[in-house]
Amino acid sequence: MQQSLFPSANPDPSASHEKFSRSDLNAAQLEAATTLGVPLLVIAGAGTGKTRTLVYRMAYLIEQGIPAANILLLTFTRKAAQEMIDRAGRLISDPRQRVTGGTFHAMANVLLRRHGHHLGYKPNFTILDRADAEGIINLLKSSLEMGATGKRFPSKRMVCNLFSRGVNKCQTLNEVIEDQYSHLAEYRDDLAKIQEHYHRFKFEHGLMDYDDLLVKFRQVLSEFPEVRREVAGRFQHVLVDEYQDTNPIQADIVRLVGGEHGNVMVVGDDSQSIYSFRGADFRNIMDFQTIFPGARLIRLEENYRSTQAILAVGNAIIDRAREKYEKRLFTSIAGGQRPQVYSAWDEATQARWVAERIAELLKQGVAREEIAVLFRSGFHSYKLELELNNRQIGFEKRGGLKLTESAHIKDVVSYLRVVSNPHDHLSWNRVLLLLDKVGPKTAQQVLATVRGAAEPLAALREYPAGKSWRGGLLKLLDLLETLGAGDRQPLAVFDAVMEYYQELFERIYHDDYPLRSRDLEQMRLLVGGYTDLQSLIDDTALDPPESTDESLGGRVGKPSGLILSTIHSAKGLEWDHVFVIHLAAGRFPSCQPFMREEWEEERRMLYVAATRARKMLYLTYPREVQTFDKQAAAGGISPFLAELPAHLLESWESRSGGGYPGSRLEKALPAGPAPAKVAEVPALGGKVRHPFFGEGKVEKLVGSRTVEVNFARHGRKTLHLDYARLEVLD
Repeated sequence: MQQSLFPSANPDPSASHEKFSRSDLNAAQLEAATTLGVPLLVIAGAGTGKTRTLVYRMAYLIEQGIPAANILLLTFTRKAAQEMIDRAGRLISDPRQRVTGGTFHAMANVLLRRHGHHLGYKPNFTILDRADAEGIINLLKSSLEMGATGKRFPSKRMVCNLFSRGVNKCQTLNEVIEDQYSHLAEYRDDLAKIQEHYHRFKFEHGLMDYDDLLVKFRQVLSEFPEVRREVAGRFQHVLVDEYQDTNPIQADIVRLVGGEHGNVMVVGDDSQSIYSFRGADFRNIMDFQTIFPGARLIRLEENYRSTQAILAVGNAIIDRAREKYEKRLFTSIAGGQRPQVYSAWDEATQARWVAERIAELLKQGVAREEIAVLFRSGFHSYKLELELNNRQIGFEKRGGLKLTESAHIKDVVSYLRVVSNPHDHLSWNRVLLLLDKVGPKTAQQVLATVRGAAEPLAALREYPAGKSWRGGLLKLLDLLETLGAGDRQPLAVFDAVMEYYQELFERIYHDDYPLRSRDLEQMRLLVGGYTDLQSLIDDTALDPPESTDESLGGRVGKPSGLILSTIHSAKGLEWDHVFVIHLAAGRFPSCQPFMREEWEEERRMLYVAATRARKMLYLTYPREVQTFDKQAAAGGISPFLAELPAHLLESWESRSGGGYPGSRLEKALPAGPAPAKVAEVPALGGKVRHPFFGEGKVEKLVGSRTVEVNFARHGRKTLHLDYARLEVLD
């Protein structure tokens, strides 16, 4: 029977099935879904139906006689893979045909349990989550006596960040320090020592962190051709979603598996590559046709989400990108108002204007969940949050701990891990520390005694525990021995653990254990969906639920009210009305033009933000901003916004700060046809007028159609004459 990379309910044979119909796809989608025999790069613009294309691709492959077990779908969330596979299942006649799908990490986990022995790992290795990894780092810092000299040694969180960034960027520790953390250079040798011990500790105790899953899987594919051939033989067709978000290791995995047969289709949008801080590499999608020679490029450009007025702005934003796949989004959606640009006097005026527009939309009957406010950085929304609170307009700001990052949930998972892997040193440490009268030193002494034991539970029975905690230790051993001898069904194991843990739980979290109990209730419902203990344990590390409210019913990412969100968190979502705030120079983009890669990624971020809107897009910026020391400073329009053709926008500005902005709004740009190109380049030193920046002086000629102008109110700006609507004054 085919093994899935994530647990899911069996398909319902009585469920209705849609018919596989080519008429459901436009020409480009159909070409992508049905082209065989060559590697495929599908550039799918925002809202162009990439999910539908992937779904029909899977169904088409099965229709052509390719067994579903030989098809692999790789996505960035388990939920996305399951939804696509379920949809594909409804298009085919045999509901038993199930494509294998999941995240890169989930695939690596399953296949390393089969092939990890080549690298010295047993099949029951334990996966560390971030908190576990930080705990090991802290333990090593202490045992190596680092940070005890009075110096402010990097925190365990920072050390983990350094190590993880190196993995995901394919950089050495020295390169990471030189590239991003030069202020930590004095700790270089100590950090290298911790890294060496960290790798050794994990290997000796059968542990892998999240990054190890990809690194070790790539290693076994690369160093053992027989493994590579076996994996490629099983997965004869590989489909990858959101390819622009892959890091170098993930791209290598696709190359190693897909390179054996060439049956690879990757879908993504270079214009939505905005996760470099996580290790995503823009070059992966740009270089795909080099890595897979002969690959065919197919563009999806028909948008099913937004009005043409919004798409015109999105196209104009990305037109200025230095490197891209050419595409032009279009739609058959009729009508649509031009996006509005609002130039606020200051940040407070901007907040009041946005809050007032939201209040008006709500009064007009627009549902709260169809409105979102997006921003570059979390602190950009602070003043708006206060304004919304003052108007008693409720909102949700995205963020917060995941369910399995909560201490009490981690406690319970540690018991489950010890049942699954009695040699899991880290989980043993946590459950021992939960015993009354057992501290870190005692726990380490216990573990030092049993670390090399073939039967850890038997060794612990013989340990000379102190009188104050021996009873607690024996009670723990009774639980673990009972569970180890049973059938280990996840729900039965969880209930037994909870019966034991409840007393400890109420003692340790006495201040708020009733509130925390709700999380444990949700966890029990989650556990009930599993039939295999190891899959449950793996998933708590691989793809944990986002929160207590989102652990059930597949509601992750579904807005329930007005949303305030960073652009990174909003990718993949859409709303009828979208406000993008703080489009000010120095805030968006937050980098300088000479920082080419960062500058271009921030341009793509604005494209992502703009294309979240279905019906109306609002773009705002303050002309005056506050610095971190509470001083007023000139803001002004973002260069990304300033270079947009003015005829695409309806622009307004407030003439003064303070008070209610509605009475001080004045039209800044007239509606009208597209502006003609400037007949001739303004003279060096000549005076010009810009509709946003006002009057200025030409100080430099850059190329044939670009000038640098120094504006009295906004400083020096670089403008392209075809778009800037400059008026020559003399």
